[in-house]
Amino acid sequence: MINKHNKLTFRQIFLIGLMIFSLFFGAGNLIFPAGLGAEAGENLWSSMAGFLITGVALPVLGLVSIANVSEDGNTENLAQKVHPYFAKVLTIVTYLSIGPLMAAPRTGLVSFEIGAAPFLKQTNLGIGLLIYSVIFFGLVYYLALYPNKFVDRFGKIVTPLLLVILGLFIVTSILKPINGFQLPQGQYASAPFLSGVKEGYLTMDTIVSIVFATIIINAIKELGEFNQTARKNAILKAGIISATFLAFIYLGISYIGASSSTLNFASGAEALSGVANSYFGVSGNFLFGLVVVFACLPTGSGLLSSCAWYFNKTFPRISYKSFLLFFVLFSATVANVGLERLIQFSIPVLNVVYPIIIALILLSFIDKYINCNTSVYRSVVGVTLLISLNDGLTEFNSNWDYITPFVNLPFSDLGFSWILPAIIVGVVAKGLSFIFVKLNNE
Repeated sequence: MINKHNKLTFRQIFLIGLMIFSLFFGAGNLIFPAGLGAEAGENLWSSMAGFLITGVALPVLGLVSIANVSEDGNTENLAQKVHPYFAKVLTIVTYLSIGPLMAAPRTGLVSFEIGAAPFLKQTNLGIGLLIYSVIFFGLVYYLALYPNKFVDRFGKIVTPLLLVILGLFIVTSILKPINGFQLPQGQYASAPFLSGVKEGYLTMDTIVSIVFATIIINAIKELGEFNQTARKNAILKAGIISATFLAFIYLGISYIGASSSTLNFASGAEALSGVANSYFGVSGNFLFGLVVVFACLPTGSGLLSSCAWYFNKTFPRISYKSFLLFFVLFSATVANVGLERLIQFSIPVLNVVYPIIIALILLSFIDKYINCNTSVYRSVVGVTLLISLNDGLTEFNSNWDYITPFVNLPFSDLGFSWILPAIIVGVVAKGLSFIFVKLNNE
């Protein structure tokens, strides 16, 4: 599969795009659009327009931003202009939070709860989860041992299977909808677009994108593309291919949710499982279970492979294989005994980290056209950190809110309270630096 001419073919870029799709498309990416569809009802399409911005476009920008600042996909380079120590701490916290401390164990637990638990008796769930975890994380370990084979295994095998099964569900729901769209519920009635933006934001695929960038850049290198400019173009093209498939699948899944809302399912997972059963009986539940497992395996493998790669690079005396084994065993243990409590800790941490990552991604693109010096980076990240830290502390304890008693920031109910202050501070910092440069030149 290696290209001896150091130029990727369209077929190779297409397979990389399918691999990116499989890395992003975890169980949560099934559940969120289905739940959105059920609540949005008649406002489905305007809601999905917002969802696609934060759930598809931003993650692709995250991949490209890492390719712009790093030749090997090192996430630290994204925050170097703030401070090297800050970049190191931010990267470690990001990898641990999105990897073994939350997302990776959740891939095992969620795939068990949706894909396997419905077929087990209540009394057998404990031992069932243990056995399933051994098999699931054993496969994750095996797959993650060979990240250079992700393109072949995920791009050629897993993603096509996912697309075929999901396509079957989507086409069936379009041809034989269970019901028409219902009236929108909650915020989807008054602010469908912004509610969709928030739902896409909650997938946290943007923060995952900078973790997966390592795998994707190294996969392109394995195929023989060593020129950084060509790699960036390949990532952009593959990202667009991935985004196209993600967008179509998200729209299809949200349609399933919207066209089955009269069945009154409690969640997106229940909606998809119920619809699968309604159309295809027990076979439908089995197929849906396969979809969930096929969705979670690549995501879990990619997350733990990226974590092992980064920590091996940071602490080279410990091998990639050793780090990977530790993260896999830790994730399997957490999935069985302590995921809920760990998520309660990890979510506030991610509430702090996530806005900073988005701010850095956007700054890296702005920097290409308008030079953003250290003062701009530090000002924007500083105010974003101040506000997101407040959001994280409030998650722990509602009495720890040190901003809302004094000022009600715009978009706080959507999780974007940081964005307007960051823009204002960034513009002021850029203006002041421009004035100082001009005065010094005179």
